[in-house]
Amino acid sequence: MEPKRLYRSNDRVFAGVCAGIAEYFDFDPTAVRAAYALLTFFTAFCGIPCYIVLWIIMPEKKL
Repeated sequence: MEPKRLYRSNDRVFAGVCAGIAEYFDFDPTAVRAAYALLTFFTAFCGIPCYIVLWIIMPEKKL
């Protein structure tokens, strides 16, 4: 059995980072997106650079 890998999802709104994280942890993508938005807002928008770094680092899921 192959280990689980973290990929950007094809079920994307912007870049697929939040949906990829949701697929990896078996969460609802909308809940992950909402949690990301709240954390970004309440941490003086520190989530934006984190999202960009994840967008660059996470490989795209192959079809």
